[in-house]
Formats: sequence, structure tokens, C-alpha cells
Amino acid sequence: MKQGLQLKFSQQLTLTPQLQQSIRLLQLSTLELNQEVELMIQTNPLLERVEAGGDEGSGPSGEFETTAPADASLSEESPKVELADLEWGDAPGFGQGDDDDDGFVIQTPEAVPSLRDHLLWQLNLTQLVERDRQLVALLIDDLDERGYLTQSLDDIHAMLPPELGVAREELGIALKYLQSLEPSGVGAIDLADCLQLQLQHMPAQTPGLGLAVQIVQHELTALAAHDFTGIKKRLRCDDAALRIAHDLITHLDPRPGEAYGVNDTRYIVPDVIVSKVKSQWIARLNTDAMPRLRVNQLYADMLTRHRDAGSQQMAGQLQEARWMIKNIMQRFDTILRVTQCIVDRQRHFFEYGEVAMRPLVLREVADAVELHESTVSRVTTQKFMMTPRGIFELKYFFGSHVNTDAGGACSATAIRALIKQLVSAEDAKKPLSDGQIAEMLGQQGIVVARRTIAKYRESLQIPPASQRKAL
Repeated sequence: MKQGLQLKFSQQLTLTPQLQQSIRLLQLSTLELNQEVELMIQTNPLLERVEAGGDEGSGPSGEFETTAPADASLSEESPKVELADLEWGDAPGFGQGDDDDDGFVIQTPEAVPSLRDHLLWQLNLTQLVERDRQLVALLIDDLDERGYLTQSLDDIHAMLPPELGVAREELGIALKYLQSLEPSGVGAIDLADCLQLQLQHMPAQTPGLGLAVQIVQHELTALAAHDFTGIKKRLRCDDAALRIAHDLITHLDPRPGEAYGVNDTRYIVPDVIVSKVKSQWIARLNTDAMPRLRVNQLYADMLTRHRDAGSQQMAGQLQEARWMIKNIMQRFDTILRVTQCIVDRQRHFFEYGEVAMRPLVLREVADAVELHESTVSRVTTQKFMMTPRGIFELKYFFGSHVNTDAGGACSATAIRALIKQLVSAEDAKKPLSDGQIAEMLGQQGIVVARRTIAKYRESLQIPPASQRKAL
């Protein structure tokens, strides 16, 4: 085979490190962004965070700086915020702030004791002998997060070493001690046992208690299926008595152990705040969610005075710091532009609520702000806006649509809101079926199939009509 040289031309798209960083920062949530910033600060001495109320002097003359965008424009599309070559320390939100933290105390929620700790604390207050106390503690360790035993007493007894000499009856007595502790219903084998334990802890003169115990023991499945006619026939009771017993059972806690555990409350820091200004809905950045960054003045001056071969690494870190601040500003600028575009198109939602939500797709926003759909998808994921109606993820305002008789379209979110309204206003004795809801929406010009109603109803965690029926 003859060998030879051949010249070939081709095009190849290469992402620069700066562009790769910009894309990565854009898809991060606020929490992940702060973690990325902290990692960069630890590895790059030329980048530092500006503390509130600290000295925010400007950097070397002629250095690059990013300017924070102001409130979004009132027009349909917000103008782009230009990045100018100014002083480092003058960036709003990145080097300025007059917050006074004097006297500010961070209040953290008090940790909730675990179910095990709560039960052991009660156990230590009892007068039980050490052997009985250890057997109760053994059963406590077998409870799941609901407060139910994960194994039967026979299985637990079979696992104990024979040399301990623990009789099956001793475990039964220990279980009685456990079930006498708070919360009521702990130590149950199943749901019926849990509810029955809670009923047993109630005063004997509680109205409807006897019938409630009978229902829990024998008719719990029928009660879940709302077979009230069958329950009345088999237990020989009337509507009034069944109503009282039913109300008593529904106020019991089927998972008593879930009230205890590690406090894992998670707080959302909104990226954008939406408010109404002079009859216009305006989006503005939440400055508390924006990291305040600048170049370390001392190292920047050293690099300016000593430019030799040994300072190449520091020069590279200076460039990384510049990229970081610029890309963070571009991230918030893009979030603001996309958010304002969403607000402009969903202004009826802010005025009237979910029923006024209009259909919106990523392409529509991407075309308006002159970005790619993938960029808009990154911007709207794990980014939140705070509005007078609550805090919403930007993704919330996008969704599928259903055609109307008038030739228009109705948002799936609006349809779910209408379903919720219809169900909340229905007669509890004659709840609306999915077909009836579809007919009522059809009377309003919204053509929706029954199976679509069922899908939306299930997404709202609304049970079917047979389970919504009340006495």
C-alpha cells in the first residue's frame, strides 16, 4: 500500500475554559454556587469575599470589573447589561454594602429529638428493674421511623441467645410497657394495631369510642373504601353514630413516630424578587443571594510591581479570579433577563393566580431573550423567584397546554387549579367524578379527556370520587 500525505480542512467547535466555567455556573443552584465560590477562594489567593461593612477599596487602576444589573426594564424584553473595564471595588453587590450586623443574632431551629431518644428518656424515668428496662430498649431499637415494630415478637425472641433465658412472655410484657409510652400508638404491629392503641388511651366517656374500636378491629378496609352503607349494616349503627366514630378515627395519627427525628428543614434563598411597581410587574435580583467578590488588593499590587517568571502562576490565578467574577455577573444577568421575560408573559398569574396561567415553552423565552433553549433550561432549573403569591421555581411557569373550543390554548397548571376549585366546592355527599369534571370544563370551552382529568387529579393528590365521599 502506497503511503502519502493529505491535507484536510474541517471545522471543530472548542469551548474555552472561560466558557466552560460560565456554563457550569449557570446551571448551579444558589447553594451550589456558594460552595463553588468557597472552593475557588480556598484555592485562589487572589479572589476574596467582601464582608459586609468591610473596607471595599478599589483595585489597581484600569483593572477589569463587572457591573451588577439594575432592575429589569419595563419593556417586553430586558436590555443586556454590558460589562465594562472599571475598578474592581466598585461592583454593586460584589464589593459594596452598608449592612450593619451589630447585634444580629443567628437563630437556628432547635433540634428535634429522635423517636429512640424520646422513648429512652421516658424509659429512664420508670421504676422498672434493669432486665425489663433492657428488654424494652431492645424493642425500641426495632422500631421504624413510623413507630412500628419491624419484626414480630416471635422473630425477635428467636434472635435472642438462649443463654439469656428470655421467655416469650417477658417480651410481651416489655411490649406493653413500650406501648404505654408517648407518643400514643408507638410499638404497634400494623395500622389497625396503631389506631387501636390510640383509642385505648382515650377516656372511656369519649363519644363514639366503642363504635370506633369496632370499626378499627373489623371494618378498617371498608372504611378506607368509604363503604359506609356496608359498615352501618354490619355494625347496626345509624348515620349520626358512624359520623362521630369516623371523625374520631380520622383524627388519629397513623404514623406517630414521624413527629420525631432530625430537623432537616431546608430553606430556599430566592435568586429574584418580583414585585408590582406602578401597575407593572418587575423582577430584580436578590442581592443577598449574590456573592460579594473582589481581587485581593495586596496580591494584585505585588503582581503589578513584580512581573517576572516566578509570577506566572499568580498571573494565571488573577485571570481565573477575573473570569470567576465576570461569569458570576453574567449568570445573574442571564437569570434576570429570563425571569423578567417569564414575568411579562405570565403577568396574569401574578394578578389572578394559577387559573390565569398561560401556556409557555422554553423556545418562546429563548427567542425573546436571544438565548439557546438549553441555556434557558439551565437558567430555570433550581432557580427561584419570590413573589407576593409565594416562592416558585422558574420551571414552574412552563408546561403543556390543552386546546380550547375558541382555538386557543389553556395551561395544564390552570386546568389543575380549576380541578382543585371544582373539587373543593363539590358536595361531599355526592363528589364529582372525573367524567363530570371533564364535562364542566367542557362547558367553559376547555376540552379535556376524562383520563387527562384523572392524571391531573392524581398529580394533585386528590383521591377518586369514591374515596372523597363523606357521610
